[in-house]
Amino acid sequence: MKVYFIFQLKKEFVDLYRDSPSVLFHILKTIYYLDKEEVEYGYHLFKQLTLPFSKEKLDRKLFIDLHQDIPYTKRKDVHYMNDLYHNEISRLKVNPLYMRLEVEQNFSSFFSILQKDFENLFVCSFQKTDFFFLEDYQKKCLV
Repeated sequence: MKVYFIFQLKKEFVDLYRDSPSVLFHILKTIYYLDKEEVEYGYHLFKQLTLPFSKEKLDRKLFIDLHQDIPYTKRKDVHYMNDLYHNEISRLKVNPLYMRLEVEQNFSSFFSILQKDFENLFVCSFQKTDFFFLEDYQKKCLV
């Protein structure tokens, strides 16, 4: 299983790191693995880079948009995409500062769904050292 964290970045940081996403990944990874004593510093740095999500609004929008799709379900705070036809099992949890996406495969329908509603999303898996701007990933998949 692969765990992705999805962040909405401020436009100025997207412009700054568009050609060097590895630098951005290493900044976020450093924040992710900070010691407990340095959490306040990491939080302030994180807030400078990112924009918050409206958790309630996004949860509601996802449910309203997807509730009639057969592979979609929602239990408590977790959105599920269980599409056996496309061999996909994905779980998305929205938090105010990030989204957490667990996938059993190398893709998720949630990527294209989120790309429609948000700009400047940066996706990374700290454990697998995988990272990309969602917009770039979607363009690459269309080719």
